[in-house]
Amino acid sequence: MTIQDLQPQNVWRQFHALTQIPRPSGHTAKVAEFLVEFGKKNGAEAFIDDAGNVVMRVAATPGYENRETAILQAHMDMVPQKTKDSTHDFEKDAIQTWVDGDWLRAKDTTLGADDGLGVAAAMAIIEDKSLEHGPLEVLITRDEETGMFGAFGLASDTLKGKYLLNLDSETEGEITIGCAGGMDVVCSMEYQEMDVNPENMTAYRIAVKGLLGGHSGLEINQGRANANKLMARVLFATVNTGLAHVCSWHGGNMRNAIPRDGDAVVLVPKMKEQEFKEMIEKCGQTFVKEYCDIEKDGIQLTAVPCDTPLKAIPEDIQENLINAVLAAHDGVLRNIPTIPEIVETSSNLAIINIADGKASIAILARSSQDSMKLYLCNGLKACFSMAGMKVQFEGGYSGWQPNTKSPLVDSMSAVYEKMFGKRPEILVVHAGLECGIIGPKYPDMDMASFGPTLLSPHTPNERCYIPSVEKFYNYVVELIKNIPEKA
Repeated sequence: MTIQDLQPQNVWRQFHALTQIPRPSGHTAKVAEFLVEFGKKNGAEAFIDDAGNVVMRVAATPGYENRETAILQAHMDMVPQKTKDSTHDFEKDAIQTWVDGDWLRAKDTTLGADDGLGVAAAMAIIEDKSLEHGPLEVLITRDEETGMFGAFGLASDTLKGKYLLNLDSETEGEITIGCAGGMDVVCSMEYQEMDVNPENMTAYRIAVKGLLGGHSGLEINQGRANANKLMARVLFATVNTGLAHVCSWHGGNMRNAIPRDGDAVVLVPKMKEQEFKEMIEKCGQTFVKEYCDIEKDGIQLTAVPCDTPLKAIPEDIQENLINAVLAAHDGVLRNIPTIPEIVETSSNLAIINIADGKASIAILARSSQDSMKLYLCNGLKACFSMAGMKVQFEGGYSGWQPNTKSPLVDSMSAVYEKMFGKRPEILVVHAGLECGIIGPKYPDMDMASFGPTLLSPHTPNERCYIPSVEKFYNYVVELIKNIPEKA
C-alpha cells in the first residue's frame, strides 16, 4: 500500500503533492507559487501577501451566502530533520513516504505532516465543488517553524473572516484554545583562535547521536536527553581533567526541536589517549543508565580519530562556553499551578555552533506567563553574558489566552459530539501556535486549533495516524457547513 491508496484520497493526493515540493523553513517560495496556482486553477482568488503568506478566497456555495466567513489556517513550511546517515537534501529532494500499518512515515526524514496535512485539507476543500459552505478564506503562512514570520508579517486588514480554524494541532479529538508564548535567546561572540601544535597530539571527533529529540513544546516534558547538554558534560569531564582541548563544537539545527545529535572536535595528548577513551566510555555508560527508560533506542557516544585542525579555541574561552552550556537551564522550569499537568515555562537549548573564531548558541524559551518568560530569558542572559557572549532576545510573542466562553468552541464541541458520539477534549498547550500572533491583529476573531494525530513531529520518527485523517477532514467539512449566519 502507498499514500495514493489511503482514504480520503482527495486529502492524501494533495499531501503527496506537497511532499514532492521541497519546503523546509526559509525555502517556501516554490510551494507558495504552487499553492497560488492551485487556488486560481480551482476558482479561488489567490495571492501572496507582503509577508510571503498565501491567501485564497472561495465564494459561498448557493444558499450559504449569508454565513459568516470562516478561515482555514495552516503553515506551508516543514521542519527539516533527518537521521545522521541520511543523504536527503531538503532544498532539492522530495519526501519519500511509506505506509507502516496504520501509520504514514517518511524515509529517514521528517514527514512534513506538521503542517502539510492542514494545508492538504484546505486544498481538498477548495477543490471539492460538491461541499456546502459559506464564504471561505484560506491562510497558509510561511516559516512558522523558525519564528512564525508569516504570522508576524500578516497585515491587520488582510483577513475578513470572523471564525479562524487553525489546522495545526497534533491529536485528533482535542480542541486547543490557548498556548504558550515564546522568545528566542540568541547568544554570540567572536574570539581569536589559537594555533595548534600537532606534535604529541591526536585529534578526535566526539559524537552524540541516536537520541529521540522531539518537539520542544509538545515533548519537552518527557525528560528526553538534549544532545547539547550531554556534550557539555562530556567536554567538562575531558577538558577539566586535561584529557582534551576543544577545536570546534556543533549541535542541533532547529530552535524548536530538541537536539538529537552533536559533535565536537578535540585534541588529545597522545600519552593520555587511553585515559580519554575510558572517560568517553564511562560517560556513554552513564548516559545510557540515566536515560534507559526514556531513550529506548539507546544513546550512542563515540570518539574516533580525525584530521588534526590547524586552530583551536583558547583555553579561557572553551572553559567559559562549556561552563555556560552546562549551567544554562534546559527543559521544564515549572508547570501551570492551576493546571499541573500542563507545562507553563520551559527552555530548549537548541543550537550550538562554535568554530572558526565564532560562537553562536540559540535557545527557545516558552511560557504562558509573560513574567515567567522574562524571568527565564533574563536568567539565560545572565548565564551566557558571564561567559562573555552578547545576548539578544528576538521574535518574542505572548501566549494565546484561552476564551472559555468561545461560541466557536461551543459549536465545534456540539458538532464533534454529533458526529462521533463523544465530546472533544478542550485544552491549552505548551507548544506555540500562530493564533497567539494573529489574535491581537484581529481582536474580534474567534479561534480554535485542531488536527489529525501526529507523533514525534520535528524528528525523523514523525508519523501520522492514518485513520485520524479521515475523521479530521470530515470534521472540517462539517464545521464549515455549520458556520452561523451573519447577525
